Amino acid sequence: MSPQAEAPEATPVELHFNIEDNQVSFNIHEELFVLDAIYGAAYLFVDRCWLFLTRPADKVVGVHLKPKESTDEAGLEALAGEFANELLNQAIRVRIGESTATLREYTMARAFFTAPVQSSIDALLAELDAEELEEDELEISVPWEETGA
Repeated sequence: MSPQAEAPEATPVELHFNIEDNQVSFNIHEELFVLDAIYGAAYLFVDRCWLFLTRPADKVVGVHLKPKESTDEAGLEALAGEFANELLNQAIRVRIGESTATLREYTMARAFFTAPVQSSIDALLAELDAEELEEDELEISVPWEETGA
């Protein structure tokens, strides 16, 4: 076996954010996270924060979160961390959605465009109805069918 070159040690990627005026701001590069993932993560924060998205540069989205209730610096840092986690969650959702799109389309097409199969219960009920509509060959009268005696 040949000796393997040591892999460079992975360095953590950190979200660099600015905290000022009771808001936290950071930039997200669209090369790392698609716009749908950014919008999905932002949508989940609209109930807790005033949210502003900007375009500081090409392929960069600026996110500004201002809590609806006042909070301290630690709360703002936690808010930025939660947004980063949700951004990862949404990115995975987008990727799974793209990879399973064909399967979903096939399933929906089959559900909507396949002739419905009549269940066995419906078939039995239809058979009973057909028998009741046939004339009685022996002409045996039933008491409720008799008229004016």
